[in-house]
Amino acid sequence: MTRLLPGLRRAFLVVNRTFAAPALRAGLGPLLVTPVTGSILLLRTRGRRSGLVREAPLGYVVHDGAIYVCAGFGRGTAWLANLHADPSVEVILPGARIRATAREVTDRAEYDAALRELIRALGVIGAATVPAALDPAAAIPDAWFDSMPLVRLEPVGMLAGPWDPGGRGWIGIALVDAALLALIVGCLRRRPGPQAEAALRPDRPAAGYRRRFPGRNSPWSHRTKNIAWRW
Repeated sequence: MTRLLPGLRRAFLVVNRTFAAPALRAGLGPLLVTPVTGSILLLRTRGRRSGLVREAPLGYVVHDGAIYVCAGFGRGTAWLANLHADPSVEVILPGARIRATAREVTDRAEYDAALRELIRALGVIGAATVPAALDPAAAIPDAWFDSMPLVRLEPVGMLAGPWDPGGRGWIGIALVDAALLALIVGCLRRRPGPQAEAALRPDRPAAGYRRRFPGRNSPWSHRTKNIAWRW
């Protein structure tokens, strides 16, 4: 499965930029939490050259009182270079928005413990692509320590998030509710009408029509054993 890592990384890069990042900005982060991919945060750094805010959706884990993320593309990852230039970052979690100070993990014991927790937190995808990291008896390869930097994010303050007063998280939920309501209405409209049901079930009358019987004491009642449905 490790041979699939390059393709999975590219696929996640496209999905994160086109779907995960806008959803996290809109306050829909809790909807992205699944046992397949784990949880996702939005890391905001300051561009080391442009000075502009840069965003990166990343899988994460909360371990030992801090947040850990991994630069899966190696030391050439843009957001990693940005936080080396300016370690003051902003983090949008599924349920909160915080300020944090970032530092690369250089202690090998801390790296090994946090990386195992991170891979476990990435759900089915993490367990399937890097199963060796979940084996406590197996050592973390030195190549991982050199090529996949791990970053510790230390929270230093709270910020107003999409669900706090003045936030716009309700807009995202309203859009989701509207989409679900439109789907339900569309399904109900596709139900066949009375005449269509009658065509499908000729042995039953269409709704809204009555079967005409003569009175029980009518002299014609003995002649009405085989009465056809009348429209």
